[in-house]
Amino acid sequence: MDIEMQLKGKLIAAVKELYGQDINEGQAQVQITRKDLTGDFTIVVFPLLKISKKSPEDTANDIGKHILHSHPNVVNFNVVKGFLNIELAADFWLALINSIAGQDKHGYVRANADAPLMMIEYSSPNTNKPLHLGHIRNNLLGYSLSRIAEANGQRVVKTNIVNDRGIHICKSMLAWKKWGRGITPEKAGKKGDHLVGDFYVKFDQEYKAEMNKIIQQKISEYPALEGVDDFKATFRALKNKKKTKQGLNEQEIAQFNACEELNKYAENNAPLILEARDMLLKWEARDEEVYRVWKMMNQWVYDGFDVSYKKLGVDFDKIYYESDTYTVGRDMVLDGIEKGVFYRKEDGSVWCDLSDKGLDEKLLLRKDGTSVYMTQDIGTAKLRFDDFDIDKMVYVVGNEQDYHFQVLSLLLDKIGFKWGRGLVHFSYGMVELPQGKMKSREGTVVDADDLVDEMVSTARAMSQELGKLDGYTPEEAEKVYHMIALGALKYFILKVDPKKNMVFNPEESIDFNGNTGPFIQYTHARIQSIFRKAAEKGIEVATVAPTNAEIGEKENNLIRTIANFPNVVAEAGKVFSPAIIANFAYDLAKEYNQFYHDCPILFEEDQDKRMMRLLLCKTVGKTLKNAMWLLGIDVPDKM
Repeated sequence: MDIEMQLKGKLIAAVKELYGQDINEGQAQVQITRKDLTGDFTIVVFPLLKISKKSPEDTANDIGKHILHSHPNVVNFNVVKGFLNIELAADFWLALINSIAGQDKHGYVRANADAPLMMIEYSSPNTNKPLHLGHIRNNLLGYSLSRIAEANGQRVVKTNIVNDRGIHICKSMLAWKKWGRGITPEKAGKKGDHLVGDFYVKFDQEYKAEMNKIIQQKISEYPALEGVDDFKATFRALKNKKKTKQGLNEQEIAQFNACEELNKYAENNAPLILEARDMLLKWEARDEEVYRVWKMMNQWVYDGFDVSYKKLGVDFDKIYYESDTYTVGRDMVLDGIEKGVFYRKEDGSVWCDLSDKGLDEKLLLRKDGTSVYMTQDIGTAKLRFDDFDIDKMVYVVGNEQDYHFQVLSLLLDKIGFKWGRGLVHFSYGMVELPQGKMKSREGTVVDADDLVDEMVSTARAMSQELGKLDGYTPEEAEKVYHMIALGALKYFILKVDPKKNMVFNPEESIDFNGNTGPFIQYTHARIQSIFRKAAEKGIEVATVAPTNAEIGEKENNLIRTIANFPNVVAEAGKVFSPAIIANFAYDLAKEYNQFYHDCPILFEEDQDKRMMRLLLCKTVGKTLKNAMWLLGIDVPDKM
């Protein structure tokens, strides 16, 4: 807020006048005063002691007196060790809340045509399975980041890259051809992405059965595995022991190496995987039948994704498809060979040597000429750069891909993209359910559609049990159930530091108390109910608070919190963290509920104080709505 900058300016001036030295803004530390101390803003004087050559207390007193006499809104100060706590006049806070109350988008910075363009990529699904819980965290983070960037005055393009080609896509296609018997989503009564995902799981089941058969046929050829009855259990136990500090003895090392070699042989020689690889080659050669099946099954998945995105309330400005971008990437890699950026090995594969950057060699084209993910990302970058004048590129991708984006940044820089070296990999942690990890190939993932439906059912049951929506029509109630469910889901995921792994607990997320979305939504609805009651009583809600209204501690805490919202939005944009917005919203809702219980509003007899409190309620409601909008969460007016 402006007052912080004003106090920083007064601090810099005080140090210059008192001690004859200039300090920079980094040394001028001003922060909101802790609630257990008296004051509004705190100046940290420890960084100034080498300049003042005085004790922390004496330095703080010197500066406090100087600011008290030089700033018209400062009425008092106190010193606690090396902390100078500044108190501001009540009329300053009244003027501030009046100013904020007149702004529809307090905390936001409006973008102009010359603002930097940030492209944010999120979602990035594969067309061999439906969206799952991990995709939910990805989509919610990416969508929220785009809104936060907009609120910081940047132009934003929300983009998605659909991974619609490759061996994993061929696995679903091959399984459908072998065991599908012409089934379609309409015949199965399923969303298309769910149906295709079923065939991906079916492929993995049959593939593992073939691998096991090969292993049993070949195990006698490995002397180190003589007497091993259960290959899978033995291999798993050896892998686990290798990870521990115990390590493996000589016999176990021989067994482990034999297990690895045999397992790799089975992986590469199972008939199904050979057929899938052959299908991929046919696809790249535009085989008519393979291409027909690919287009048909991908369309099933696209239709399913559209339904899921609508349920989650996310969208995109531009969608790219790997089937379009990988050829562009391949051409750029081949061009890079001629320019000496990349090189070809004897087997025909193409690589880039990044050892001068402390990394290793990176494969860009396989020996059979097919592309890898890195090739696709290079091609996608080219198309995006052709389409948009990008100033900053942000990739929302899980932390298991940290190395990938470290390499991609270097490759794009080598090729000549101006934003390549400065790209941002928004690396986030994994999300699990209380019962543990999920695996797509084994069909143990939590489907996004099922989870949203479950959340709506839980919201409905809890709301009915608590009587939250008594008196609503069924249509009104159902709309609010969905709003509560999505608010609970989004808030629970976004309130966690994105870098951290997290466990999503559906029941805990939908609690109407505590640090949850429904608690904040209910607080907003509570505020709106006050205005409905005011209208019934004929009480007018003023657009400005009377200048002589008395401000108490609870009101002061609320105003300070609201006034800090622009700093919160700026910080969230700077460090790419929706969690900062989420926890601000919770703190504001919590602060408001304390005010609501301690301070009469409609029954306040002092008219000036009542008008001020009503205006404060209105401003809190608007700020909560603006904060939750940045998270992609709607807030109801009744609940």
